Amino acid sequence: MEIRASYEAGRMLGNGEVIGKLQMSWDELLDHVDKPFDLSFPPVRDVHPSLTLKAAVVHACDDEDSALSDSPIYSEITRETDAGHARLAEYVTSEAVSHLNDAVQHFQLVLEQCPVGHPDHAAALTNLAYAHLEGYIQNHLQDIDTATSLFREALALRPQGHPDHASSLYNLIRALNWRYSKESTAVYIHESAQLCCKLLPLCPEGTCLRSIGGDSAVSYVISSLPIDAYDGGIHLRRNMVGVCPVGQQHRPKVLNNLAWALSIRFTQCGNIDDIDESIHLRREAVSLCPEGHSDRSGYLNSLALSLVSRFNHQGKPNDLDEAIYLYEEALRLRSVGHEYRDHSLDSLGGALIARFNKYGDIDDITRAISLYREALTLHPPGHPGRDTTLNNLALALLTRHDKLDVSEDLNEAIDRYRESLRLRRHDHPERHINLYSLGSALCSRFMHTRENEDIEEAIDLCRESLEALPSLHPDRHYSYFRLREAYMSRYRIQHDPADLSLAVENFRLASQHPTQGFPERILEAIDWARQTEVYQHESALEAYQMCFELFNSHVMTRSSITSRREAATAFYGAQSLPVDAASCAIRSGNLRQAVELVEQGRGQQWSLASRLRTPLEDLESASPQLAQRLSELSKRLSHAQGSAGSADPAAADRAATEYRKLTEQWEAAVAEIRNLRAFSRFLLPPLYADLQAAARHGPVIILIASQYSCSAIIVPTSGDPHHVPLPSVSLTELNNLKDHFARAIRHASIMGPKVPRNDLIVLLRTVWDAIMLPIVNVLENVLELKHRSRIWLCPTAAFTSIPLHAAHPFQTKADGSKEPCLEDLYICSYTPTLSALIRSRQMMKRRVTPSFVTIGQGQPGAGKGKALLAVDSELELVQKFVPATATRTTVSGDEATRAGALQALEENPWVHLACHGKQDPTQPYNSHFVMKDEHLTLLDIMDRDIPHAEFAFLSACHTAVGDEETPDEVIHLAAGLQFSGFKSVIGTLWEVNDAVAKHVVEAFYKYMFMDLKDGAGIVMDCTRAAWALNRATHAVKTKVPLEQRMVFIHIGV
Repeated sequence: MEIRASYEAGRMLGNGEVIGKLQMSWDELLDHVDKPFDLSFPPVRDVHPSLTLKAAVVHACDDEDSALSDSPIYSEITRETDAGHARLAEYVTSEAVSHLNDAVQHFQLVLEQCPVGHPDHAAALTNLAYAHLEGYIQNHLQDIDTATSLFREALALRPQGHPDHASSLYNLIRALNWRYSKESTAVYIHESAQLCCKLLPLCPEGTCLRSIGGDSAVSYVISSLPIDAYDGGIHLRRNMVGVCPVGQQHRPKVLNNLAWALSIRFTQCGNIDDIDESIHLRREAVSLCPEGHSDRSGYLNSLALSLVSRFNHQGKPNDLDEAIYLYEEALRLRSVGHEYRDHSLDSLGGALIARFNKYGDIDDITRAISLYREALTLHPPGHPGRDTTLNNLALALLTRHDKLDVSEDLNEAIDRYRESLRLRRHDHPERHINLYSLGSALCSRFMHTRENEDIEEAIDLCRESLEALPSLHPDRHYSYFRLREAYMSRYRIQHDPADLSLAVENFRLASQHPTQGFPERILEAIDWARQTEVYQHESALEAYQMCFELFNSHVMTRSSITSRREAATAFYGAQSLPVDAASCAIRSGNLRQAVELVEQGRGQQWSLASRLRTPLEDLESASPQLAQRLSELSKRLSHAQGSAGSADPAAADRAATEYRKLTEQWEAAVAEIRNLRAFSRFLLPPLYADLQAAARHGPVIILIASQYSCSAIIVPTSGDPHHVPLPSVSLTELNNLKDHFARAIRHASIMGPKVPRNDLIVLLRTVWDAIMLPIVNVLENVLELKHRSRIWLCPTAAFTSIPLHAAHPFQTKADGSKEPCLEDLYICSYTPTLSALIRSRQMMKRRVTPSFVTIGQGQPGAGKGKALLAVDSELELVQKFVPATATRTTVSGDEATRAGALQALEENPWVHLACHGKQDPTQPYNSHFVMKDEHLTLLDIMDRDIPHAEFAFLSACHTAVGDEETPDEVIHLAAGLQFSGFKSVIGTLWEVNDAVAKHVVEAFYKYMFMDLKDGAGIVMDCTRAAWALNRATHAVKTKVPLEQRMVFIHIGV
């Protein structure tokens, strides 16, 4: 008995293919009634068929001949079809071409007897196409066009819903796959992939079609689909991800394929969305391949590659750290002998070079070279990956040479670069890297040997690399950078001004290249500024301006406050840019631009944060809809930015992506606002005319401490700024002065209250003579500023750590009277930036019924500092002076918790805070006030928006001193309170002795509220705070030692 099967799920043409014969009589078969038995057969079309047979008597017949007479009559079509199947089966077994030709003839006759419109036309097309395909596979027929054409025609006759639609899709996929395997023409595999997207939803895993070859066909498509970055290809890969849900075996591969395409598009276009999505997809792929999965190492390596790409573009150190961890894990899984060990060696080496460039650990570059040498042994001559490994090894050697100046490294690097370049075709997508890399190495050798051939070749190679790249390719930045490097090198040796001009032009192009990430562009702009200072080039101010614009854009991309500071501190030498830019503008005679530049470059953390709290009253009058939109986006951005990144990398990525999308919407709204009349400079860096508003109630003195010059700029109430040279001090001397003050303050803290502070007196006399006296001379003689007027000090860099307000001549006049000190002449306040002072003044309109809270924590608990025994008495003292017209409350003891203090700050416009204060020198946003339970941090304070707040007295240590690393960001507790809404703040520069500080506190409030009597109509006025502090420090001279009088400063209005 023959057993036949057909691939048609619907109408069957012929009796099907013989898949086996059963040597069993009918009687023996009927003996198995109701007893199933399994049968298996030789492979058919590479599939091993099997079935479970169960026999049953459906109709008893006494006449066997009569039963046979009822069997189907073989028609001509059936006979020819069965004959075709028989010959094709013989061909598969024997590979005799005559059997194939016979099968084709039989199927062709069937097709002719089943013309268009015949119900078996599609089946006839499929049979003939299948025979042609089998011959093509065995290289006995070359006419693949006929097979694919017939399969397409059959598919068209079996639309979606037809029982044989899925099998027709599979047949055409199989034909296209075979054609691609022999011809490697992308159009065939792309069409096959599109068909797979239609097939997979029709055939869940485990269905017949998947098991007989559908899975292998789909796997082939996924593995063979070329990694390209055009939009259509990416769309196709998205579709394949969509039809491979979680749990589907192909999902990790299709995720990785889409990630590859996005990564390539990122390298070509620089769109950060692409690399973010690539990382997201690869994280999922890794999660689907747990420990022990055969493909895990590949997905780990791929994820790390995307993380390194994002690190190179955005400079986030967490990305690099995670990438190295993943590369190490992948290399561990690819032990010696693994077929892909070379990939891991190359990849890890590149990440180690990146870390070496960031941190300078020589072990990293040494290991990178070792890894590349091992990889090179796995890529002997003739290996397709040898050119890449040669280039990587050369880069590592050149990097080590630049650090250690080992000539052997340089010469080997040049040899390796040359060999790599020889191996690479002219159309290789990364040949431009070889060109500019070899150029860089030759440039380095030129600086040692002065051989003109090297520098000429270097310039030619860099130019060639530019010609190989389209205008917006991100790597054009590196070509500009290397070409600039070559021109600068030649200029240093030959001193041709044309080379300097060409170098500056390439500085400009590299810094401005829009598709390269901000970190690389910032480094180039910084170097541009530095070189223009060295060679006195006229583009210096343009370079500084470029630095600030790039910094601003870069920091704005960070989704947390702490990561913004991390971004700001990541560039060596960048901290001095604001003062160096101002110094440059001063030396150029442009004082207005000096004020603008120092303001733009300083306090960027506050500037960025304050953008989201910009008053919109004027905008509401011009465009209520835009004002509402910007207000909502600002609130959403403020909520999204958070204070710190998530510990979970995937969650951090999601948060960063959400933040970036919101930022793009916010920036689009701002751009729309700038199109409105009178709003063209909305949220742009302020001009001098805008900044002068800070001096409305008295001049602002900006003290600039640059490596190029130290000076002051006085911004008057009206008119141009005034320059005050400070020729007696240099930046080095200022840093020494700062250190001397720190030592003198520490020494004074252990001295008795009556012991003269001689060290401090000498230092304060220096501050007076070298710094403040020249400024006072201009205030008195040029501006004719009346004594006891208010002035604001805006120190930069090293000046921020010097108590300028306490400058004192400590001299006696001829008549026996004492020479006045700065605070005898003027009422001094500080401001972090001019914009901060302007913003506080703008918010002064929002006056509310006064309420005053005293917050104190003298018993912070174990491990949080010593007990402050005078806190409670200080709070009682303050409450005595608060006018009866104000609501008065106290939060102390167990109630002085983090939450309790925050609530009190939000509910009361006037605050006195007495407790331990801690400045965190490494992460200033963690600076805090010590409460009963948790710390009240600067981040907590910044997170609050309290527009009705007015005055805060911070009777705690270190509340008005920034960190060493970024002094011009002015990140401290007092500035945080000012940012959150407090217009007038008393802070401290160093440790406060609470036993004697109460004398200053008592005198301060006595003067602050001296004109306010019970029932009087005079309101509490926070603008009196500077005057009250000035009078208080004079009043307690006999009770409080010098360093404890100097410790208090006023910030704000």
